Amino acid sequence: MSSPYYVSPEQIIQDKRDLAQRGIEQAKEVIALEYNNGIVMVAENPLTTVFKISEVYDRIALAATGLSPEYEALRRYGIEQAEIKGFNYNREDVTAKWLTTVYSQSIGANFREWDSKPLEVELLVCEVKGDASSSNRIYHLSFDGTFGEEEQYAVIGGRADSIVEILEQEHREGMSLEDAIRLGIKVFETIEADVDEETSEEPRYEIAADTIEVALLDEEQERRKFRRLPTEELEKLF
Repeated sequence: MSSPYYVSPEQIIQDKRDLAQRGIEQAKEVIALEYNNGIVMVAENPLTTVFKISEVYDRIALAATGLSPEYEALRRYGIEQAEIKGFNYNREDVTAKWLTTVYSQSIGANFREWDSKPLEVELLVCEVKGDASSSNRIYHLSFDGTFGEEEQYAVIGGRADSIVEILEQEHREGMSLEDAIRLGIKVFETIEADVDEETSEEPRYEIAADTIEVALLDEEQERRKFRRLPTEELEKLF
């Protein structure tokens, strides 16, 4: 009688980690930047059928990259959980920290299931401050459910480390909305130009108003702080 096939738990976890990381390395990036009146999120997204940035609740937005069916399911899940909590308790109880914990538990549980495929996603959960006594929040969630809080800016996607290096030099506190968006555009143009030089290939597309996605959480708006910028408005910033 042959012995049953055995794979150590450590190897299973490592294989899952490698699979998820390979998927995310190919994913287009999303940048979240604080500006003088809130948080703006800029994504490289040439697809017209998929949003990478979405409203979740009054002051909360979700930015995601990776496999779109997987982060779309997480978006719907987050909205459902936020609505339930806000209805049963108080709308002020729905915070980015709470939602990040909910996502962390769900993503982490999936990652630890030995016979399930890991989610090939990275998330940013952003919350704009409600008044002068509070502050903006940006939480970065990984494919295994681990998360941390970022300050001033955060990046997800395959070339996140290279983009962070640029933002460390270029981002400044109190930027206007227009300057923050232009910084995001400049970062994507720089990164794409570097890729073209390395591969010696023609660019697949140019960074333009119809190949990026921009949305913001504006503290000066009424209860719902989320706003998506249309292509016509973005064209003025190029």
